[in-house]
Formats: sequence, structure tokens, C-alpha cells
Amino acid sequence: MANQIARNLAARGEEVAVAAVAEHIRDFWDPRMIKALHEAARDSLEPIARAALTRLGDSG
Repeated sequence: MANQIARNLAARGEEVAVAAVAEHIRDFWDPRMIKALHEAARDSLEPIARAALTRLGDSG
């Protein structure tokens, strides 16, 4: 799902898309979903989704 969000927002440009994906995850995802995303293989994530996850840090 993070990859889908990242692909949908990619047209806004990388920096804006990364911030928007991180904001969306922080605002709308259940903590269990965020935990699962952190536990997922990072190489399975689109670059924008990966950067958003990094931006979220461990705090989600």
C-alpha cells in the first residue's frame, strides 16, 4: 500500500511526495500497519516510500 501511495504522489516531485507519503502514513495508518511497514524488506519499497519510511523514523 505504501508503494501505491508513493506512485500516486510521485508526479508532485520527489521531496513533496516523500513528505506527503510520510504525512499520510502518520495521519491515517494504524500503529500495527506502521510497525509492519518498518519490518518489511526495504528493497521491496519504491524509492519514495522508502524515503518516507526513513523520514518517519522509529516513532511512526
